[in-house]
Amino acid sequence: MARKKIALIGGGQIGGVLAQLIAHRELADVVLFDIVEDMPQGKTLDIAEASRIDGFDAKLKGTNSYKDIEGSDLIIITAGLPRKPGMSRDDLLTTNAKIMKSVAEGVKENAPNAIVIIISNPLDAMVTLFQRVTGFPHNKVIGQAGVLDSSRFSSFIAWELDVSVKDVNAMVLGGHGDSMVPLVRYANVNGVPVMEQLERKYGDAAKAKEVMDAMVQRTKMAGGEVVKLLKTGSAFYSPAAAATKMAEAILGDQKRVLPSCVYLDGEFGVNGYYVGVPAVLGANGCERVLEVTLNEEEQAALDNSVNSVTNLVADMERLGF
Repeated sequence: MARKKIALIGGGQIGGVLAQLIAHRELADVVLFDIVEDMPQGKTLDIAEASRIDGFDAKLKGTNSYKDIEGSDLIIITAGLPRKPGMSRDDLLTTNAKIMKSVAEGVKENAPNAIVIIISNPLDAMVTLFQRVTGFPHNKVIGQAGVLDSSRFSSFIAWELDVSVKDVNAMVLGGHGDSMVPLVRYANVNGVPVMEQLERKYGDAAKAKEVMDAMVQRTKMAGGEVVKLLKTGSAFYSPAAAATKMAEAILGDQKRVLPSCVYLDGEFGVNGYYVGVPAVLGANGCERVLEVTLNEEEQAALDNSVNSVTNLVADMERLGF
């Protein structure tokens, strides 16, 4: 049986790691597109020449032509400028909106049946723009953010409690920005509430809350923390790993419940916007949204995050996109 085909739009740091991860897992054959002449060709050749070492037969191709993405089952878009120290994701809006509009036109013309995962920032606005330009069904246009943000939150919890991160379940909702909503009440270690473990560790509820609040804040600012340390770019391995997990769920029809930026039609009280929520990912893209019961404080935090998303989309519209 022929392997699936994944096209990666953007051959930068994330695109290069994505190509490597996908090929190494033999998840699909890979086409890596970038407008920089010869660069994607060089990256894919380098990865392909390690195929005997890593033991994979997936084919890789670098290209500067959108025509080569034809027939793709899945497309992952990373194109856009990365953040620099001191920049927010929203600062990238004008520049990356222009890039995303061009990318959307290229995808629409050459791969109209593909399911699309978008990583480009500011995420919620870029997913919205791509869907509007292409007219693709909402369920086939998905943003990657929640998988990464939830992984960061889970990692911080595992480090604090000195347990395997494999046993930590934690989820982040809302927009991919400073207003994101880590769900503290639902965070657990194989069913045992994290807050209960923190209270046992410190013997004090106030101290446990202080430690959790710090982890929540670090989760919200995690991307900026990496940007500050790198100085010349933004996170690339973790976003690529997160998108690969989503691609596996979709191409393998796994029905995985992964927090993703998906279109809401009344769920969580939101109509007509892309927001990060728990979603079932399978062969049809976002197959449904799983709603969870939120208390007053959690709902208010999510409403605030959604408000940030709506303002960002409004800013994009004022700029003519």
